[in-house]
Amino acid sequence: MRETVHTGVGAGAPYGEPTQLEGVHLTAARAILYGTLMVGVIDGIDAIVFGAIRGAAPLRVFQGIAFSLLGRTTYGYGVASALLGVLLHFSVACGIVSVYFIVSRWLRPLRQRPIVFGPLYGIVAYFIMNLVVLPMTAIGHVRFSTPSVVNGILIHMFGIGLPAAWFAARARMQDAA
Repeated sequence: MRETVHTGVGAGAPYGEPTQLEGVHLTAARAILYGTLMVGVIDGIDAIVFGAIRGAAPLRVFQGIAFSLLGRTTYGYGVASALLGVLLHFSVACGIVSVYFIVSRWLRPLRQRPIVFGPLYGIVAYFIMNLVVLPMTAIGHVRFSTPSVVNGILIHMFGIGLPAAWFAARARMQDAA
């Protein structure tokens, strides 16, 4: 069943929000691919900038991601471990985008209101990543500082959750089955 495309404020969706952009329909695969690329790039840029502010080179930032698998030996592998970090970074981005996409097929409000639910999903993703996933890796328990928490929550809200929700909302429903 095809959803109605609303173009104006008050055109049928709750609180006057349109359900989709006019004429924008992606396949499920493209929605996940584009969402993954956008999330990976935005979050990667944030990691590089935030790392630079703290004195870390981009190579070191992505080696830090590879640390989750390799532990301290990551720094002895140079560019190879940084490339592994990039691969891991985009793999996690794909997982985050895919989870939102799949759940949005079951819960219609997630597709209808990506601007509301995307940032909320980003906050959930932040806490799951930092309190559940990272402690199970070689990184272990993360020490929280105010700047890293503020940056982490904001990038997860607007650079991860929002793009994941935006692309999920633009996928055709018949491609999700």
